[in-house]
Amino acid sequence: MSTDAASPPPAASHPDSDPENGAETPPLATKILLVTDAWEPQVNGVVRTLSNTMDELRAMGCEIEVISPADYPNTVPLITYSEIRLALGARDDVEDRFLAFAPDAVHIATEGTLGWDARAICLKHKFPFTTSYHTQFPEYVTARFWWIPLWAGYRFMHAFHDKSGRVMVATPTMQKQLQLQGFRNTAIWSRGVDIEQFHPRLRGVDGGVFKDLPKPVFAYVGRVSVEKNIEAFLKLDLPGSKVIVGGGPALDDLKARYPNAVFTGPKFGEELARHYADADVFVFPSFTDTFGLVILEAAACGTPVAGYVAPGPQDILPGTGAGIVDMDLRKACLEALQLKREDARALAERYSWRACAEEFRRNLEPLPKERGRRFWHKLRDLRARAKERRRLAREAKEARRAMR
Repeated sequence: MSTDAASPPPAASHPDSDPENGAETPPLATKILLVTDAWEPQVNGVVRTLSNTMDELRAMGCEIEVISPADYPNTVPLITYSEIRLALGARDDVEDRFLAFAPDAVHIATEGTLGWDARAICLKHKFPFTTSYHTQFPEYVTARFWWIPLWAGYRFMHAFHDKSGRVMVATPTMQKQLQLQGFRNTAIWSRGVDIEQFHPRLRGVDGGVFKDLPKPVFAYVGRVSVEKNIEAFLKLDLPGSKVIVGGGPALDDLKARYPNAVFTGPKFGEELARHYADADVFVFPSFTDTFGLVILEAAACGTPVAGYVAPGPQDILPGTGAGIVDMDLRKACLEALQLKREDARALAERYSWRACAEEFRRNLEPLPKERGRRFWHKLRDLRARAKERRRLAREAKEARRAMR
């Protein structure tokens, strides 16, 4: 069981700066290109993180261009996660938008088709880029498909991330885990929470959303799928009620096998916040998440958290009084009942989306200003000449065809 006190990581200096030796801090990017396979209208922690971070960067004066599957009509659902659509045949358009926007920095958020397209384009033009590690993909795949070995998943992740200037990870535990797997270019990018949307004042409104359920109420909020390990929670012998808030591919199966649990389906906005606030303990049974944004959302509503010793809970909760982490999840749940809701709220107040955005921006790898001007001038010239050569080739081909 972890006992170290947790707090948001301090603002780290850029790895290339050296104030003691008088080295100049590299310029911060003001034009940022984000390429992501996970974006609105999808609803998940990755999308909330990216969306809130981009909103804060815009408020800080940055110009943001987002390339996502929403921009393309030709998409297919991701296997086992149909909410995520993968864009097909988009590379030429991604390259055109990259050239037209002329960003200071490129961040590739996900390992989907758009992510691989953007990676190939950056490597082709020798443009630096950063990536982020939002999901323990190898563990996720192995949890869904037992015959795919863990090493195969990590080989895929190395292939994607090893050329990245920095791989942004949410917690020190995830950073250490990736370093043990041979990743050498990691940097911390923590998370934030909207402490106005998620607030203790919502607890007990009109008797509360759980007013007809036996107390105490232990609740899980999130995607209902195998890799979230929800069944470990549902199997526990706990007093009161167990509530599952969310939808996903495992929903029908779990509803059939655990008829005594309450399954509410997905909730949004204030209704979602009320479900957090009216719970007595928020239960986070996942081992595959890299952070668990829902932990902060629950804490912001004043609800203590129970979780395993895993990335996310063990980085956020120990020493705060906001939750309990233990390899005995039942013990963690029962002990969390004794915690003060004020301490949970105090933890959430230490995280902000502005700090999250500032940390993200520091981690980017922008081109130096002078080099950037030369880079884009040269690249546009090369691109224009290539387009003209293709146009002449098409005209010559059409002329030959007309002569037959």
